[in-house]
Amino acid sequence: MSDHHVVVVGGGFGGLQLVNGLKGAGAKITLVDRRNHHLFQPLLYQVATTILSTSEIAWPIRRLYADRPDVTVLLGEVTGVDSGAKTVSLRNGMTLGYDTLVLATGATHAYFGRDEWEPVAPGLKTLEDATTIRRRVLLAFEKAEMEADPAVRDALLTFTIVGAGPTGVELAGIIAELAHFTLPKEFRNIDTRKTRVVLVEAGPRVLPIFAEELSAYAQKALEKLGVEVLLGKPVTECSADGVRIGETFTPSRTIVWAAGVTASPAARWLDIPADRAGRAIVEKDLSAPGLPDVFIIGDTASVMREDGKPVPGIAPAAKQQGGYVAKVIRARLSGKPAPAPFRYWHQGSLATIGQSAAIIDFGRIKLKGWIAWWIWGIAHIYFLIGTRSRFAVAWNWLWIYLSGQHSARLITQRETMREEG
Repeated sequence: MSDHHVVVVGGGFGGLQLVNGLKGAGAKITLVDRRNHHLFQPLLYQVATTILSTSEIAWPIRRLYADRPDVTVLLGEVTGVDSGAKTVSLRNGMTLGYDTLVLATGATHAYFGRDEWEPVAPGLKTLEDATTIRRRVLLAFEKAEMEADPAVRDALLTFTIVGAGPTGVELAGIIAELAHFTLPKEFRNIDTRKTRVVLVEAGPRVLPIFAEELSAYAQKALEKLGVEVLLGKPVTECSADGVRIGETFTPSRTIVWAAGVTASPAARWLDIPADRAGRAIVEKDLSAPGLPDVFIIGDTASVMREDGKPVPGIAPAAKQQGGYVAKVIRARLSGKPAPAPFRYWHQGSLATIGQSAAIIDFGRIKLKGWIAWWIWGIAHIYFLIGTRSRFAVAWNWLWIYLSGQHSARLITQRETMREEG
């Protein structure tokens, strides 16, 4: 093994793909992440909506690399990078030197200058976010069951999702199914079928990254499930009592934010240009401008396609970038020519609407309905890590399909972000 030290910050799709791609390259690798697990984010909303448990979509990073002596895993939060000294600073005071640095630090929720909304309208990026949303959804029904005031009860049974991208659409569909089909027989004082699920989108249609015909199908499928879709109406206020949509205030005790993301501070750490979402603008080989030994990948990087459109912030894109940078590093270590500039291959866009419908956009080929849902499910099961997770997720989905019962409806923690009352 050589003395070349590769420091990778972030154990998401891009970071893990890069580490996997450097197997046998002869470098020493240190992987740093704020959490001890890799998270399969595409199914995070299913934890938030009581379908899956946390252990089915997350895996300890140390376990993944237990048989890789070239990989050291550290649980820590990076607070800065000194590109001159070639060091990375951690919050606990530790400093790591590097020969090559890869920043795969992801993104978080964007509240467009209204960060004070976050406590009452959490986003969905981490397991903590998912369990917080799940707890609030379930507690809303429990509180409504004991509430004597009809106005308060209606507010408790009104769920508002802000943002109609894939996450917002998927959340709205599952919450509606939970309320209208799974829970009605379990409560005595309330009729959960009267639950309102409101999906708010400032733009003109849901799922704007999809073709218009698929967006229209998704909206109709949502409305069939009982979701109220409000388009072209921005949210102007979020509070513990509800949400203001345009000029109209809607009492709603459970609000979920799915309207946008902002990148990690990687661009600020390196003092390099960034786009409006804070993503670092990188070179064609995904290196930082003027810093050939620093690479930025995934949601933290602003990468343009050949047609001038940005590479989407989705898991396949991050994995492709991680695999590409691994090839660049291997070429440098072996003295071989560098690979051609990065080119993104779009494998298609997928989204589900509840448990029985989905849309898939492969470009020329567009699918919707039951067949798309099956393809969506098979694709997601395939990309899970380990046979156990694939079997557990497949079994959960089959059980819900046959019985209509969600298996992860447990309130296991005290509500910490809002008084339970």
